[in-house]
Amino acid sequence: MRRLRLAYRDNDRVAVLACIREIARRHYDLDVQVVQITGGKEYEAALFNGSADVITEHLEYLYAEAAKGEKITMFCAPSKGGALELVVPGHVNGVDDLTGGTLAVRSSGQPHAVTLWLRMLGLDKEVRTLIVGDGEVGRWGQWKKVVGGECIATLISPLYLPPALSAGLKVLPVPHIPIVGHFAQACLSRFARENSDLLGDYVKAIIHALCWMTLSRDEALEVVSKELMERMKIKDQKELERQFDSIVGGLKTRPYPTPEAVANTFEIATLEYPESKGLNPLSLWDLHWVKQLDDEGFIDSLIEELSCKR
Repeated sequence: MRRLRLAYRDNDRVAVLACIREIARRHYDLDVQVVQITGGKEYEAALFNGSADVITEHLEYLYAEAAKGEKITMFCAPSKGGALELVVPGHVNGVDDLTGGTLAVRSSGQPHAVTLWLRMLGLDKEVRTLIVGDGEVGRWGQWKKVVGGECIATLISPLYLPPALSAGLKVLPVPHIPIVGHFAQACLSRFARENSDLLGDYVKAIIHALCWMTLSRDEALEVVSKELMERMKIKDQKELERQFDSIVGGLKTRPYPTPEAVANTFEIATLEYPESKGLNPLSLWDLHWVKQLDDEGFIDSLIEELSCKR
């Protein structure tokens, strides 16, 4: 069986990656070895030191590497974007009520995306930001700054929403900023060039897994539930289903990035890695595997086949 090493950092990715691994094994004679690398420097070095063939999150630093001359290929973008929820106190009924307040911003992830989001809402000069690390408040616990009155709002992953709601906060519906998001895939261009057929089958497995999770939800959940509960430290079946459904809700079966998502993600990258400026972000993207499968009707056939089994 052919092998591909896929690296990730955050256990929030396990549900999707486990489904990709299962589908690759079942249908495409491909052993996807899913490897967690938690250290920031170690993860960012993985493509270059041979620890991984493909990475699936935190791609922004690759723009800086490309600006230095590294040849990078980004080839798949399954996420709908940065679907964080805005959590506010009960008296906040619209974004205008945020004026003059402070937004608690998580230090890890994509903190610079908040800059673009505030600008999109016209609040970039009206709302201050406070960077709050998980080490201070717990994982995705920035909502505690809102409960304590220090901040007027925070953005939070839907996976970690229940404690904030239990503490009396609420979700204020607001537009999401388009970004490339989690589960986007990247490798070295040399690897892509030397393993084009392998990557073609890997992209098949990704798309098949996305359709499987979306259209055969119960079957996919049953297959990955044990691993997901262990990795995410989930003990309750209902909570498992809530988190799985939240993840699936952020996926798209045709994994093209939108132009807005590419532009926004590149701007976020330049804020964190100024050396990326001047690079054409499209020069890193190669979507021919996705497009070929789409043009051939592979995605439509999968959707029809799995829909008939529902």
